Amino acid sequence: MTLLDARPGVVRVLRALAAERDVRIDAERFAANLGPPLERMLRDHGFEDERAQQLARRFRELYPRLAIEPSPAMPGADEVLDRLHRDGVRTVVVTGKYEPNARLHLEARGWPVDVLRGDVFAAAKGEALRAEGAAVYVGDHVGDIAGARAAGAAAVAVATGPFSREELAEAGADAVLDELSEFPAWFAAACAPRA
Repeated sequence: MTLLDARPGVVRVLRALAAERDVRIDAERFAANLGPPLERMLRDHGFEDERAQQLARRFRELYPRLAIEPSPAMPGADEVLDRLHRDGVRTVVVTGKYEPNARLHLEARGWPVDVLRGDVFAAAKGEALRAEGAAVYVGDHVGDIAGARAAGAAAVAVATGPFSREELAEAGADAVLDELSEFPAWFAAACAPRA
């Protein structure tokens, strides 16, 4: 939940999936802990691997119809992306979300993003970030900090996801912000002089 609050959409998809497949899923608890790969989250929710994979495939099929519209931008996301774009800063979105569905979110919001890389989590994000030459990575999960570290990028954490400011700092974030709207000031102070 760095750029987008996907929780309302995820809850809608999980409720539809549970009803359709006659399975029990605590949609609110699931959505409150977004970040890891979907199959892993389903396994952690008690589903065997094969069943988790089946449910994940159907989740991804239902997602475009049920999850895009009810998932709002996080406070400041529109302004931050617009400002970075105006300032000529290259923006790369690296997410654990299924890439085609992540692209639908970006298109629905009209966000000016240069590159999208989906289906990666934690240190695997580092490979994508390194390939794109990222100097800074902003995320809301301790896995995002691991990704930034693996890429040799500055790890900026936003305390709008499942982890507290203290947990993000303990995980090694270079900076912890209360919300994304604080990022331009941090970026100007920390990175612009070196750009």
